[in-house]
Amino acid sequence: MSAVRAFAAALLLSVGTPALAGEPVRDCPLATTPLGVDSPLSDALMHPDGPATLASLAPDLVSGFTRNFGGMDLPPGFANILSVASLLEVRPDGAALKAPLAAKLAALPITDAFTVARCARYDHDRPALPPPDGRPQVLVFEKINGFRDNPSVDSARKRLSAIAEARGWQIVFTDRGGVMNADDLARFAVVVWNNVSGDALTTPQRAAFKAYMEHGGGYAGIHGAGGDPVWFWDWYADTLLGARFTGHPGRPQFQTATVSTTDPDNAISAGGAKAFPLLEEWYSFDRNPVNGGAVAVATIDEREYQQIGYRGESLAMGYHPIAWRKGIGAGRMFYTAIGHRPENYDEPHAAALLAEGIAWAMGQKEAKPHD
Repeated sequence: MSAVRAFAAALLLSVGTPALAGEPVRDCPLATTPLGVDSPLSDALMHPDGPATLASLAPDLVSGFTRNFGGMDLPPGFANILSVASLLEVRPDGAALKAPLAAKLAALPITDAFTVARCARYDHDRPALPPPDGRPQVLVFEKINGFRDNPSVDSARKRLSAIAEARGWQIVFTDRGGVMNADDLARFAVVVWNNVSGDALTTPQRAAFKAYMEHGGGYAGIHGAGGDPVWFWDWYADTLLGARFTGHPGRPQFQTATVSTTDPDNAISAGGAKAFPLLEEWYSFDRNPVNGGAVAVATIDEREYQQIGYRGESLAMGYHPIAWRKGIGAGRMFYTAIGHRPENYDEPHAAALLAEGIAWAMGQKEAKPHD
């Protein structure tokens, strides 16, 4: 990881000195950005004049949206992964409301108090990490500002610990964004994003993680780390992942499909299985990541399940990668959309796919000869 360490000094010059831990966070990505329809819904709702502004044109904005999902309340943190525009899109009058509502939101003042409020979900807390013990280092990042599915997160953590023990890795868990700094990242061969949902990193932390990846670091994303309906970090969604979540089936949510391992170089497999059935919440994406340079590691057969979303929309992709890998500069990324059902972390083939993907992202696995 010497190449990763090499960027530390230059990075500090490019992003400046981070604020001290304990001070209010003011360097979140949208800190002083005017509000608009592309803002997080949570930002519009927390502004002192935001709710009244929304209600002046769309008094049922939130309730009208939740009616599409059976009228349930928004889960905690969900307003952080929706934009005002995403709620307008499901309304018959949404297109007509977009411009006037954007103008009204843009006119709201951005005070220092509001900046502190909208940045409060971020942190500068640099965790106390255990010293390296000579084994390959794995960081598991679990800062979740959006939708948190505790059974998925907990089951993934248990499986990751078992994988690390079996493979001789030292594994470190943290939910602090402050770990995303050049010095701490440089010791890790891979950062596993365990079902991370919601924008989690300040502007300097984003720069640190991006530089880490481009200079030889590793990323492994699990399920929810690629499942936000709206993204506020384009590099993460479009370059790192290479595809944006569009939805998952709603009726029923969980369906069985055959997972086929498709890595042409056999770099990542599922414990030797060429195909296996799995009951899961199947994500769809706005594009095929293979078209952006990724290698499909696993696909699912859309003929075996109904790709219909909660609003009756089609989620069909045709060729449907569900796990993929690619290079990011000198670094490596692996993502698997498997992982909503806690039971799937104990499914042998899915667990093997996860372990192999992390090992590849660490640089421990290369392409094998074709069978």
